[in-house]
Amino acid sequence: MELNPLYVIAFVSALLALYLYLTKNNGFFKNHPIPCLPVEPLFGSSRRLVLKRTSFQDFVRACYDRFPHAKIYGMFEMLTPMFVVRDAELVKRVLVKDFDHFVNHRPMFPSNDDPKSTMLLPKTLFVLKDQRWRNMRTTLSPTFTGSKMRQMFELIVECSERMVQHYRREAETTGPQEYELKDVFIRFTNDAIASCAFGVQVDSFQDENNVFFRYGKELTNFARPHVFLKMMGYQVFPALMGRLQIDFFDSKHSQFFTDLFHQSVETREKHGIVRPDMVHLLMQARKGTLQREMEREAHESFATAYESESLHNTEVPSGMLNETAMVAQCIIFFVAGFDAVANAMTFVAYELAVAQAIQQKLYDEILATHEALDGKSVTYDALQKMHYLDMVVSETLRKWPPNPASDRMCTKEYKIVGEDGEPDVTIPQGASVSIPIAGLHYDPRYYPEPERFDPERFNEENKHKIPQGAYLPFGLGPRNCIASRFALMEVKAIVYHLLLNFKFEPTDRTPIPMRLAKGFTTLRAEKGMHMKLIPRM
Repeated sequence: MELNPLYVIAFVSALLALYLYLTKNNGFFKNHPIPCLPVEPLFGSSRRLVLKRTSFQDFVRACYDRFPHAKIYGMFEMLTPMFVVRDAELVKRVLVKDFDHFVNHRPMFPSNDDPKSTMLLPKTLFVLKDQRWRNMRTTLSPTFTGSKMRQMFELIVECSERMVQHYRREAETTGPQEYELKDVFIRFTNDAIASCAFGVQVDSFQDENNVFFRYGKELTNFARPHVFLKMMGYQVFPALMGRLQIDFFDSKHSQFFTDLFHQSVETREKHGIVRPDMVHLLMQARKGTLQREMEREAHESFATAYESESLHNTEVPSGMLNETAMVAQCIIFFVAGFDAVANAMTFVAYELAVAQAIQQKLYDEILATHEALDGKSVTYDALQKMHYLDMVVSETLRKWPPNPASDRMCTKEYKIVGEDGEPDVTIPQGASVSIPIAGLHYDPRYYPEPERFDPERFNEENKHKIPQGAYLPFGLGPRNCIASRFALMEVKAIVYHLLLNFKFEPTDRTPIPMRLAKGFTTLRAEKGMHMKLIPRM
């Protein structure tokens, strides 16, 4: 059979066009006086990560360590050129002092300003841009103050006590058991967020496959084939994905949470029900009755991400929070908290199991607090005053940050003036900037012996020596994590209740040393986090 030359020409032309498209940015850093990681077609500088040869955290650290004397270097995340900032002071300038040059996240996901659009992700605080982000952030920020956390804290305590009772009953029946702690803590965060974000009470320890838990695991499983294809599509064809309205969230998940939220609001408005949760606070915000309160309190966690004062004077137009926008915030709150907070709890337990002396010291503080409460349940304020607990949680978040890297987009050209004879570097408008959080957290300039778990880094004498731009578990500046107080409250509450009742003990299956799951996935142990819960008498 004779081939038609036109078909051959068309095929070769298509391959050439694809190659040119995939390599069009490869020379991006030739005109910038900074070192750059090698680049390959399609993979960029990320082949080992994309092909699951290394974990996300280890990848970020390895890239960071390639240029120990550079303040900024270049790399490619697949097709996207990234300026990577590896100096704490420069990080602070990008995220705080010169925030007006870096207002938005880079456009990883399709944006859609059509109010009639059914896409939820573009309406979330994480994806919103410019003034719409500023308006939404200002509207939502009073939801996460310390006083609002006090109101929600009783819901967290209920979930914590229910979990402890479940494992105490199991221990009484079968003796001390080995558990995969990521599964244990995901069940807790599921129940806590279901209660606090949607006003729904579920018990994932008794009803192990409830729809809330099932959907939560699906939403945060970024390794699902169709989710991976969506992520690739957002990277390679972002405009097309937006025009086709291909949302990150599956339609069944979006519809479930939309219906649930609508029913909750309708029932509360009809019967005048008031419950100290996010649904109630969002209803207040929509009505304009949610008041801003004092931001900083006497005993805040070191890791707390504070609201920027630059947002306090923002005039917010009415109508920012329609029901679709409210649902979108609840879903992203659920997705962010379901896995990331469970990871923090898991790694706290891991470090305490490995370092028994530290575990004992923390238990002594917890026991002293418990005895001072004289039989009453722990309060938000009592938890905030536990300094060693805060040190342990802060050090865990240093070693195991929820996000190994963050990003910004340069919204107007930014010039970095060279020092000591170094050339100036100009970041052009529209360029993407990466903040290598895991690299900064393991930089020996800021943390001597960074591989060692040492809560004393965060004692009263030492914590003030840590540069602001070198500790970023919840980000920094106006675009930091709005819910850091809630996340820290959850982590501390469950650590308090579990350690008061159980001892964490490693087993033969505990990953020592730690081996993280490979690929672009959330932070987790490669083969699970197994250890025993030994009941205390």
